[in-house]
Amino acid sequence: MKSKIFVLFFLIFCSFSSNCQSPKNERKNTENKIVYYAPEIPEVADFCGEKVDLTNYYLRERYDRELLSFSYWHSQLFILIKRANKFFPMIEPILKEEGVPDDFKYLALIESSLDQRAISSAKAAGIWQILADTAKEYGLEVSEDVDERYNLEKSTVLACKYLKKTYEQTGSWATAAASYNTGRGRVLSQIEIQQTNNYFDMLFSEETNRYVFRMIIAKQILVDPQKYGFYLKKEELYYFPDYEIVEVDSSIPNLTNFAKNYGSNYQLLKDANPWLRTNKLENKGKKTYQIKIPKEDAVKFNPKKIRVHQKNWVMNP
Repeated sequence: MKSKIFVLFFLIFCSFSSNCQSPKNERKNTENKIVYYAPEIPEVADFCGEKVDLTNYYLRERYDRELLSFSYWHSQLFILIKRANKFFPMIEPILKEEGVPDDFKYLALIESSLDQRAISSAKAAGIWQILADTAKEYGLEVSEDVDERYNLEKSTVLACKYLKKTYEQTGSWATAAASYNTGRGRVLSQIEIQQTNNYFDMLFSEETNRYVFRMIIAKQILVDPQKYGFYLKKEELYYFPDYEIVEVDSSIPNLTNFAKNYGSNYQLLKDANPWLRTNKLENKGKKTYQIKIPKEDAVKFNPKKIRVHQKNWVMNP
């Protein structure tokens, strides 16, 4: 009942407020009522260069479902665009260096909504939603004090290694992406059963059936968000504050004091280094860690520091 009241209030508010902009798939009819139109399905779509046959009714319906879900998911899409401005500039160079198609940045987006502290019910953690056993298998540290699944750079490299290994076994980037959701073993067995390595010709569980399509739609909307009615100002985007990197090869008994010694504080230190999981760093193995220290004035929001990663994300680039 409360949700119905909220929707009614929202519609009334939008009808009379000149500040409530309608997206391009919303139009007012002659009676001044808001009506909604389904966004158009494009003629072509692809993931990592692998084409989606949108003349196939089954694939077209799967595509349309995600297009409708995403394009009317307004609050979350605004957040995703804002976060993409912060994280894509860090993810993209790693994908390129590792030889993984750029489209895989959308895998991180749908896995975690680009929330660097995300953790799933299955205990997958970080922007790339990596399980502890997988992290350890690929050489990341997962301990009481340190969990490198929350280290953006290292977790991105791990995801790339996993995807490249699956691609070598499947010959398809889309199918490799599906394995990230359902597991490499299950994908390989289904390739044998269904006698194809083409994700778009294969049948999986509903979740995996939707998985790659969600990346494709996220890409479609973020490539041109204004086409779907999402308008932002430059100063509304998120960005990383300036920081210096301090190398540490010894224990840190108290991270609060450590942060203060560098003119920062515990909150900013942990935000810049979410892989530090407690208020200490025992470092019994004498490893060398790189810790980001936000600069003293970094806590103050400064729109001049914002670099617009994609010009058509904003109205005033």
